[in-house]
Amino acid sequence: MKKQFDKKRRNPQGLKVGDNMWLEAKNIYSKQPSKKLGQKRYKSFRILKDISQEAFQIKLPEEWMIHNVFNEDLLILCKKPHFKEQHMYPAPPPEIINKEEEYEVEEVKNYRK
Repeated sequence: MKKQFDKKRRNPQGLKVGDNMWLEAKNIYSKQPSKKLGQKRYKSFRILKDISQEAFQIKLPEEWMIHNVFNEDLLILCKKPHFKEQHMYPAPPPEIINKEEEYEVEEVKNYRK
């Protein structure tokens, strides 16, 4: 019976210490007015320690006031892009005008009437 139970309790993603992971926003509360408008996943975090077969300790920013141990179901392995078009370039920094961030629109690619 233990053998059958352990088949489902293994590490299916092959997570190990040092891997970069996306964190699901399932149980994380944010300041967004609606869960629908919030993020589905948070940026890449590094695994610091393997607590058990299903729990991992990850490196979180210091301003996050939450516990840093998560179940493997809330962690998704970061994959490198296979194609050049999949690479995400960082957004340009905003211009500060009158103590407010402003972005300049280069072009409108498409619009609806």
